Amino acid sequence: MSIANSSPNSVVKLANYIGGHPHAPRTGKYLDNYEPSTGKVYSLVPDSGAEDVQLAVDAAKTIFPWWSKRTPEQRSQVLLSIADRMERALDELARAESRDQGKPYHLAREIEIPRAIYNFRYFATKILHTEEMARMNSAQEALNYTHRSPIGVAGLISPWNLPLYLLTWKIAPAIAAGNTVICKPSELTPITAYLLAELLNEAGLPHGVVNILFGTGAGVGAALTAHPDVPILSFTGGTATGRKILEASIPRFKKTSLELGGKNAALVFADCDLSEAVITSVRSAFQNQGEICLCNSRIFVEESIYEKFVDKFARATSLIRLGDPLEKETQMGPLVSKEHREKVLGYIKLAGEEGGTILNGGSVPKMEGSLADGYYLSPTVITGLAPDSRVMTEEIFGPVVAIAPFKTEEEAIGYANNTEYGLSASVWTGNLPRAHRVAQALDVGTIWVNTWMLRDLAMPFGGMKHSGLGREGGDHSLEFFTETKTICVKL
Repeated sequence: MSIANSSPNSVVKLANYIGGHPHAPRTGKYLDNYEPSTGKVYSLVPDSGAEDVQLAVDAAKTIFPWWSKRTPEQRSQVLLSIADRMERALDELARAESRDQGKPYHLAREIEIPRAIYNFRYFATKILHTEEMARMNSAQEALNYTHRSPIGVAGLISPWNLPLYLLTWKIAPAIAAGNTVICKPSELTPITAYLLAELLNEAGLPHGVVNILFGTGAGVGAALTAHPDVPILSFTGGTATGRKILEASIPRFKKTSLELGGKNAALVFADCDLSEAVITSVRSAFQNQGEICLCNSRIFVEESIYEKFVDKFARATSLIRLGDPLEKETQMGPLVSKEHREKVLGYIKLAGEEGGTILNGGSVPKMEGSLADGYYLSPTVITGLAPDSRVMTEEIFGPVVAIAPFKTEEEAIGYANNTEYGLSASVWTGNLPRAHRVAQALDVGTIWVNTWMLRDLAMPFGGMKHSGLGREGGDHSLEFFTETKTICVKL
């Protein structure tokens, strides 16, 4: 495990992980993987295809009958062993994640990699305490009870913004429930998935339980989604791709969970703790370069404190330090790719056309030395946009936030709900009845009151409208990755 510290001039060739062993892609083709902070190629990623998917399906199908019959205690021990190996490699994984995705190293080390480790620990212990439903019907003289069974080979497709965290969020409950899996991490951020494969072997995971394929959506994702022997799919990513996956799964009635895009709003009322609201809102807008589906990219502020909030927010944003993601002083790194930066810059240009005023950022900063060709973008604050403008209602997924005033509680709720997305929101108020009232009126899956990004794995997670289908987390994840049978015994 030395990729994170490899020479700047070296190029590492990755391999697929099938049946517990490294495999070169059957296509013989590789994709360039660029380091976001330098814009230079530093690894080659398998450009896999349908033949590689078939190999992985064969490996996963072969081991499934054996793995599915392991007791919860036996599977738990394996998951805990994986968590132990990851914990020992925490620093290496954090450095690799930072270099591969562009996020600050301290963010990966203090939050994201520990959370990836916790995913395994949580579900390793969760499966030891699951409960089934039972009912005695005296009139019918019958006992009814439920029984959960693993489904089979699960296809897991994860995004580039939180690579290891969201990949393990899917792997851990899937294999804990007794399934085998085929993972397709994003081809833009493959490194920690590649390193995870090594750790799975060290932890003693039986070969074939987890298989990891690298490649594009067209090359791997489409073949995995359509494969007749993959009856269950879990996807996190863009709404357009989620729609394609859903359409492809319908002919075979595959069980599907989709966690898609977001255009999350923060509602800031005049009776809030203003300093805390500003500090947290800056973090919620720009953490991980704004490349988190839960980032708040729209902030609606009560009219009486609007000017004061905007002034404090803009001042705090101007202090954010861009730099090498591996340096401890860096607060914001580069965006994940040149193409993604161009997309975000397109929305900033659109904001000007829609009548917006750019208070901070809005341009590519001049970086020095090895960072000169990195995919950096200054954190951007925009005011003056209509709540129904495209910049206010479409997902941008970058370090761009728009702030607008509101007059009444009803108006704020209407602005927040005026988008096709419904993933999350934040409400800032010192009025507890209002907090409950507003939270219950918002058409989103998760609402934070006077905070942001506090997550409990036992709670259901997912979105409404175009933000996805289904819920995962705790019992919801285990329910998704199993089929429930009702068994009736005549007494």
